[in-house]
Amino acid sequence: MSKREIDEYLGTLDGPGRATLADLRDTIAAIVPDAEQCISYGMPAFRLRGETIAGFAAFKSHLSYLPHSGSVIPQLETETEGYTKTKGSLHFSVDKPLPAKLVEKLLAVRMAEAFDPRQ
Repeated sequence: MSKREIDEYLGTLDGPGRATLADLRDTIAAIVPDAEQCISYGMPAFRLRGETIAGFAAFKSHLSYLPHSGSVIPQLETETEGYTKTKGSLHFSVDKPLPAKLVEKLLAVRMAEAFDPRQ
């Protein structure tokens, strides 16, 4: 699994969605430069020390950020206000990237959960 597979995934998308997800990919890579880019459950993802910590996908009417945990988004209720969401996905417009500060918070919560030595 590699960056090439994510390139191929993005290559199948129309302009605005492709550009927005490419921006999200770059944001995640900048925040967690040691993370490996991969495909998880058929969608682009980032793995760190064997744990999938983030992913994203395109759907017909929206894009999704996927923290690969059902507890991350509920912990950021205030920060994700205004977005459509489920326990395991945050939906956003095809032409408006998620703010980098929000992505940073989503990743921080997920990594704290994934790498908490008490678990």
